[in-house]
Order: sequence, then structure tokens, then C-alpha cells
Amino acid sequence: MTRNTSDAITLLRSQSLATVVQQEIERLILAGEFAPNEKLGEEEMAERLNVSRGPVREAFRALSQAGLVRIEKNRGVSVRQISVQEADEIYELRAGLDEMIGRLAAKRITEEQLEQLRGLIVSMEESARARNVDAYYPLNFEFHDLLASFTNNRTLLSTYRRIVKELHLFRRETLALAEDSFPISVREHTEIVDALSQRDGRTAGRLLYEHAIESQERLHRIVDTRMASAGQQFPKENV
Repeated sequence: MTRNTSDAITLLRSQSLATVVQQEIERLILAGEFAPNEKLGEEEMAERLNVSRGPVREAFRALSQAGLVRIEKNRGVSVRQISVQEADEIYELRAGLDEMIGRLAAKRITEEQLEQLRGLIVSMEESARARNVDAYYPLNFEFHDLLASFTNNRTLLSTYRRIVKELHLFRRETLALAEDSFPISVREHTEIVDALSQRDGRTAGRLLYEHAIESQERLHRIVDTRMASAGQQFPKENV
């Protein structure tokens, strides 16, 4: 084996491990294991994942680019907390993408894919009845991720995944705290699948757009209620 080949294999192994570490840290963040603004120590994370610090360092850089963590000089790495202003901007973008997803998916979705979505809704109904946000949230996430993938548009899917991940903490808050969020969410998802099954792209797009806007409005209702009763809980603007 030549030196160049050996170096290439070593680099590939390092990059592959960094990707695995990145995916695991991302999973922990999206699962709510770390709170917004919580510090993430390089050494502690390496010990937790049983890897060296190098892959963790690379993973942090990638997660920073993905908008899930902040890396600040002399302050280290922390879970990103987006402001309400940032959330509004992301929701506006998401609403437009959701409408496009509905129109495209209605043309391209298969019967098997429709059954996948219906199966998820059954599980979502069970979690909703139990008001179990920890069970409901990943199902909701999977529903929209699958739907975006059913457009067969990789560029759209990668863009959509990024912005949805940035909204994850706010979305968990709205599902956990809004009393009417579970039945409304299940009903809206059912109506979306009904429109898709009828190949009605216009209706599916409109429903997905309204679904995103309703999530945005629900966020504001909760934030306003919290601020009125217990002081400001979320930053209103970028700091």
C-alpha cells in the first residue's frame, strides 16, 4: 500500500467517524437531551460517545453550519437558541416550501407512500390521546420529512431538512404547551393525506401552507402567554 493510499484511507475513516458523531449529537439535540444555550464540552462529549476529540470537533463545526449549535470564541460550543424573530423568518420560508411540497407530492406520491403516511397518522393519534409529546414529536417530524422526500427533489429536501431542524425546539414547545395542539395537528395531517390521495396538489399545498402558518401563530400565542405570566422566556430578537 502506498503512502498516498494509506493517507486517503485514514482521512476517509476520520471523516466517516466525524459524520457518525455529528449524527448522534444532532439526534441528542433534536430529542431534547440538551437545552437551548446549554454548553457542549468537547472533552465531555468525546467521553460520552467513546471517541477522540477530533471527530467531535469536526462534528461541532458541521452542526454549526447546520444551524444547530453556536461556536463562539472564548465561550465554546452551545446549543443554539433561535429568537422569535428568527423563528418567524424560518416559518415564512417553511410555509412556502410546504406549499411546493404539497403540489409536487400530489403528482408523484405512490399508493405505498400514502399508506406510510396513514400508518404514521394512526401512531400520531395514539400519542395525541396520551398527550405524549416525546412520542408525538418524532412522528410529526417523520411525517413531514417523508412527505418532502416523496417530491423526489433532493435540493428541496435538503433545504427543507435544514430549516425544520432549526425550528425543532420551538416546535416541541408549541406541541407540549398548547392545549388544543394535538387534536388540531392530527386533523390537519389527516386532511393533507386526503388531498394527496385525491392528487389535488392545489389543496394539499394550501393545507400544508396553512399548517405551517398555524404553527407560527401558535408559537406566538404561547410566547405571549409565557411573557405575560412569568416574564420573557424566549429572546424576541437576535442578540
